[in-house]
Amino acid sequence: MKVGIIFGGPSREREISFAGGRTVYDNLDKALFEPVPVFVDSLGNFILLNWQFIYKGTIRDFYPPVDALPETEHGLQIYLESLGELSIAEQDEIIAKAGKRLQPNEFKEHFEFAFLALHGPYGEDGAIQGLLEWYHIPYSGSGILPSAIGIDKAAQKDLLKQNNFLTPDYRTIQYADWAKQEQREQIFHTLVEALGLPLVLKAPHQGSSIGVSIIKENNFAAFEAAVERSFFTKTIYKSQWLVLGEEKQLVTMKQLVDIREGIGMPVMLEDGTIVYHPEELLNKINQTFNTTATDSLTLTNIEHEQQVLVEAFIQGREFSCIVVQNEAGEPIALPPTEIVKGSEVFDYRSKYLPGLSRKITPINLPTEQIQQIRKATSKLFKDFGFNVYARLDGFITESGEIFLNDPNTTSGMLPSSFFFHQAAEIGLNPSQFLTYIIRTSIAERLKTGKDTVKLTRLLAKLDKAIREEQAHRAEKVRVGVIMGGYSSERHISVESGRNIYEKLSSSTKYEPLPIFLTGSNEAHRLYTIPINIMLKDNADDIKEKVHYFEQGGKPHPVLAEIAKEAESITRKYTGRSLEEPQRITYSQLKNLVDAVFIALHGRPGEDGALQMELEKLYIPYNGSGIRSSRITINKYETNEILAQHGVPVAKHAMALKEDWQKDSEAFFQSIESEFKYPFIAKPADDGCSSAVKKIKNRQELEAFAKLIFREMEELDSDCALTLQLGFKEEFPNKAGFLVETLISREGAKHFLEITGGLLTKYAPDGTVSYEVFEASEALAEGEVLSLEEKFLAGEGQNITPARYAADPERRQKISDKVKEDLRKVAQILNIEGYARIDAFVRVLENDEVETIIIEVNSLPGMTPATCIFHQTAINGYKPYDFIDRILQYGMERTKMKAEV
Repeated sequence: MKVGIIFGGPSREREISFAGGRTVYDNLDKALFEPVPVFVDSLGNFILLNWQFIYKGTIRDFYPPVDALPETEHGLQIYLESLGELSIAEQDEIIAKAGKRLQPNEFKEHFEFAFLALHGPYGEDGAIQGLLEWYHIPYSGSGILPSAIGIDKAAQKDLLKQNNFLTPDYRTIQYADWAKQEQREQIFHTLVEALGLPLVLKAPHQGSSIGVSIIKENNFAAFEAAVERSFFTKTIYKSQWLVLGEEKQLVTMKQLVDIREGIGMPVMLEDGTIVYHPEELLNKINQTFNTTATDSLTLTNIEHEQQVLVEAFIQGREFSCIVVQNEAGEPIALPPTEIVKGSEVFDYRSKYLPGLSRKITPINLPTEQIQQIRKATSKLFKDFGFNVYARLDGFITESGEIFLNDPNTTSGMLPSSFFFHQAAEIGLNPSQFLTYIIRTSIAERLKTGKDTVKLTRLLAKLDKAIREEQAHRAEKVRVGVIMGGYSSERHISVESGRNIYEKLSSSTKYEPLPIFLTGSNEAHRLYTIPINIMLKDNADDIKEKVHYFEQGGKPHPVLAEIAKEAESITRKYTGRSLEEPQRITYSQLKNLVDAVFIALHGRPGEDGALQMELEKLYIPYNGSGIRSSRITINKYETNEILAQHGVPVAKHAMALKEDWQKDSEAFFQSIESEFKYPFIAKPADDGCSSAVKKIKNRQELEAFAKLIFREMEELDSDCALTLQLGFKEEFPNKAGFLVETLISREGAKHFLEITGGLLTKYAPDGTVSYEVFEASEALAEGEVLSLEEKFLAGEGQNITPARYAADPERRQKISDKVKEDLRKVAQILNIEGYARIDAFVRVLENDEVETIIIEVNSLPGMTPATCIFHQTAINGYKPYDFIDRILQYGMERTKMKAEV
């Protein structure tokens, strides 16, 4: 069945929709479905997208295309709407560079079913649902009316009350009333009097995490700023703006025009002028404040809200519950998840970035109260007329009162979202859950009495295909996906491992088995884990669950009851039930799998230790062999070997704990005599972004040394502040660290940081040949690239291929030279399978090229958003194809060794 995945769209949550669409595209069961990517741009055009673009990190990395962007001073990234009023012909020219424009009447020529991964207005409000019904295309999720209810938070409030649900008391602020400046303080005092403090402010027609603020104190200025945030307006004051300076003005502008946390573009000025481009807006603000007596400037997004919803704050535990339907159409509430936040409000970043909040499933409450939540959410699902699935949020107070709010007819579809997290508790992996959604949606559309014969046949065809796939499951290649570990990159490892698992589980060739590794360098502990534990929030949560079962713990009684209720769903789509984690030895692993995919980062995984255990038992694995892995994990040794072979590397030295303990002042002076500030300090044998810091002065050097050489697990808060460590950022404990000169332009006409991937295969004569991909240009928001920027959807900006030169021929010539330099590095270090090499590139006069190697990653991150997938796409490999070739190489290598 051809499934059109409709994703992107005009809403403020378009990046999450884009990442969710990619998740669906990758996870659809390839034995049952052919995915067809239909990208919706911010003007509402439908585009049959060239598949390579699905693997870009963000929409702005490919659309609008680079050659459609105007020349600007600061090179700010923009969405299509910032190009101004475009004619149809101009839009067509842009669309043609990304794919092919689709008119809605052409949908049926390209797909039989529409999977909706859109968010917010135009996606969750009944608009796209109505369009698809008009053109006789069955679609996923709820119909027109429940979707229209699901997007309107103010209308939901009335319906909740009418159906006797407890919901937070609320008021609304009308835009016209707020526009009267003299009334604002009175509005605030009236709301505080009616609802008390804290107040919760929401944009009523946006996704549940956009335009949300909490006002805890009787502070009118904070309230005013929060109301503006929900209306998508912003007042900039001359006195505050001018003291920022150019650099901070630019940072403020980026935050201001961010569609998730700012007001977005285009904006209208007080005189009615519409400004489309952020650069134009920056110039307009500066011109106004520098040449006129104007004290403030109010900017209003052209799609601002007409009212703001203000709710009373509910002191309680927050939960989210996915409700699905069984084949009889009855709702089944999956186990509710408790949201434990690092901040008061579960905003966009908290919801979608791992580590900023924790999801605990089921919520830690007595069974009776969990069942009450499930009963309430099931009733709401039915009363609101929702279909197929919905995400229902709420609070439970200390006295046991359940308040429901923000019913959503769709859910974020990132691999770690509630959507998959809770489905895993009834044993469905993401691929199986998507099959369930499609099958149930077709059955639901059939109930409308439209296209009855066509939909009946489509349903029968899908049911037959599901039965046939179940019958052939045993014929697949079994792959153990090893994830977790105990390095500071263990959470990224879990993201990588899940992604590999999901790509393999939706294939026709492989049957993946998730394996969690923990323990220590002295003794690895391996566990097979079920899907519901694999999809826990992060590596620490998985470890906690594994230990719970190892100590005799049993599944939560609610989970057992839900599994029983959902038995018909689980049996139909998986053919098996959930099992508990099992500790295994390497010898037992050999009997369970045909090959292993190591998704670990840092130690263990990239250091040769795991490879040694696997080679003893002739278990095929991905990546480099023992000797090469032992070298590349050690950045100092890698630098030394490359330098000996004439490869440019940064000047480097090891700084040892024993020297620091002996005489700290002499230790610091020794470093300062060799390296001028600023320089780079980083662990010599850890993952690629772990604790990499630009050290600008003695205070920062002392803080870095104190943290990395500490005896305790806890971080010194003053040192963490000095180094500006991020929220929940970890810092490894080591016996030494690497100091490197800060690589800079040094007179080059062009200078950029790149990261380049490669793949190996065996030539007919048995030698290893290297396929080096077009490198990505990495742009950091801060002083060095963070873990989030490298690996998380929507966070990093990677431009692939790297922009070595404006002229295409010159760019390619330089790129070929860089690729040759990376190939040489791979050959020197005897890299196998695949790898990622990070470097700085100086393009000198006459296009001479100097490639300075930063580090080599023998098991690069394989999260959905990592740029290696952008690179492989240029060479025609989808992520699954790339993973398949990596595994094939590992199996061929083991076979050759066994024959010898």
